[in-house]
Amino acid sequence: MSLPLLMFLAFIAATLGITYWAAGRSAGESAFFAAGRRITGWQNGLAISGDYMSAASFLGIAGLIAFYGYDGFMYSVGFLVAYLTVLLVVAEPLRNTGKYTMADVLAFRLRERPVRAWASLSTLTVSTFYMIAQMVGAGALVSLLLAGSGIGYSTAVIGVGILMIIYVVFGGMIATTWVQIVKAVLLMSGTFLLSALVLGHFGFNVGAMFEAASRVTLQVDGGTVTRDFMQPGLYYKPPYGSLDLISLGMALVFGTAGLPHILIRFYTVPDAKTARVSVFWAMLVIGAFYIMTTFLGFGAATIVGPDEITANGGINMSAPLLAQALGGDVFFAFVSAVAFATILAVVAGLTISASTSFAHDFYSNVLHHGRESAPGEEVRVARWTAFVVGAVSIAIAIALGPDANVAFLVGLAFAVAASANLPVILFSLYWRRFTTRGAVWGLVAGLGSAVGLILVSPTFMGVDGPEVADGARRLIQAPTLYPLRNPGIISIPVGFLAAVIGSLLGREAEAEGKYVELTVRANTGLGAEKA
Repeated sequence: MSLPLLMFLAFIAATLGITYWAAGRSAGESAFFAAGRRITGWQNGLAISGDYMSAASFLGIAGLIAFYGYDGFMYSVGFLVAYLTVLLVVAEPLRNTGKYTMADVLAFRLRERPVRAWASLSTLTVSTFYMIAQMVGAGALVSLLLAGSGIGYSTAVIGVGILMIIYVVFGGMIATTWVQIVKAVLLMSGTFLLSALVLGHFGFNVGAMFEAASRVTLQVDGGTVTRDFMQPGLYYKPPYGSLDLISLGMALVFGTAGLPHILIRFYTVPDAKTARVSVFWAMLVIGAFYIMTTFLGFGAATIVGPDEITANGGINMSAPLLAQALGGDVFFAFVSAVAFATILAVVAGLTISASTSFAHDFYSNVLHHGRESAPGEEVRVARWTAFVVGAVSIAIAIALGPDANVAFLVGLAFAVAASANLPVILFSLYWRRFTTRGAVWGLVAGLGSAVGLILVSPTFMGVDGPEVADGARRLIQAPTLYPLRNPGIISIPVGFLAAVIGSLLGREAEAEGKYVELTVRANTGLGAEKA
C-alpha cells in the first residue's frame, strides 16, 4: 500500500472518529446547525480558517503563481485583505441579529417568505460554485496520487462526496467544526514547513528566490523561452487585463462577507464578543497562510518548473510536486494528505451551510410559513438536502474534469456572494429605508447578473483548439458577450443599485419601525439567540 494512501486513510479514520463522537452530541436544531453555540473564540477562529483556506488557496493559488507569477499572487492579496470587511462590518451584528443563517438577519425587519426564498437560492448557488472547485481539486489530487491503485478522477470525486455527506448527516456542525480545526492545524504545519524548505533552498534569501522567479524557463510551441514571473501581464493580459484584475479584487474583498459557509460560523459562538475574538484569530492564521503561498508558488515555478508540473498532473499539483522535490516521497505524501484534508473540511462546511439554509429558510419558513413542524423535522430535511447538494456537486465536478483551475472557480463563487448577499446584508443592518422589495431586487439582480455574466465570459464560451505540431494545446476564444473572466466589476454595482432602486420605489413602515430594534440588538446583543 502506497504511503499517500496510508496517510489518506489515517486522516479519514480520524475524521470519521470525530464524526462518531459528534453524532451523540448533535441532537436538536441548535446542536446540529450551530454546535450548541459552545465553540470558543480560538476554536472558531481555527475553524473559520479551516473553512476559508480551501483547495483554491492551497492548490489553486500556488498553481497560479507557479504558472503566472505576479498575476497569480494577486489572488493571495485579495483573499488576505478580505477579512477586514468581515471584522469591521459583519461579524458582531450578524451574531447578534441572526439564529442560523444570513436570511435570519433579513427576516428580522423584512417580510420573511420572499427574502428567505431568494436568500436560500443565493446560498445554494454560492455553495455549489465553491463546492465544485473543491471536488475538482480532490478528484485531480487523489486520482494522480493513487493512479497505481486504479482509482480514477470520477471515483475520487465520488469518494470525497460520500465522506462530506457522512460528516454533515451524522455529525452536524460539531463534527464539521472539529474537522476544520484539525485541517487548519495540519495545513498551517505543512505550509510552514514547505515554506521553510523553499527558503532554505535559496539560502534563506528571499531576494534570491525573487531573482530566480525573474528568469523562469519553459517550453512554448516547441522552443525554450525565459520569462520574468515578477512582472504583471502573464495572466491578466491586454486589453482587459487591468479591468479583470480589478473585477477579481472586488469579488474577493467584498465576497468574503457574503459567503454563507463563513457567515454561519458566527452562530456557533455564545456571544458577539466571542465572534470578534474568533475573527481576530482567523485573521492571524489566514494572514500567515496567504503570505506563505508566495513561497509555495514561486518555489514551484523556480524549483519544479511549469513544464514539469504540466507533465505530472497540471496546475493544481504545483504545491505537492514542490513538496516532493524538496522533501522526497514522505513529505509529498504528507502534503498531499494535507491537501486532501483541506478539501474535506471545506466541502463539509459548504454542505452544512447549504443544508441549513434550505431546511431553515426555505422548508420551514417559506413552505411552512414558520409554523412549528414535527420534532426534528428541520434537521431531517437538512440531512436529505446534504445528499442532494452532494450529488449535484459530484455530477458537475465530474463533468468539468480535472483540468479546471480551482482558484478561478472559487473566484466566481466570491463574485456571486459579493453581488447578491453583501448588498442586502449591509442595507438591512445599516439603512432604515431598506425594504423587502429592495432586498428581493438586490438578490435577484446580483445573483442573475453574476451568473449570467459568468455564462457568457471567455472561460465558459472558450473552446479547445486542435493539437499543434509539438503536441501542445492552444485555447481559441470564441466570440463572447462579456470579455472579462470575473463578473464582479459589473455584477456587484448591479446588486447594490437594484437594492437601492427597489427600496426607493416605495416605503415599508414595518421595516422602518423595526430598524431601531435591529440596531440596538446588533450593537448590544440584547435579545440575541443564546441557545
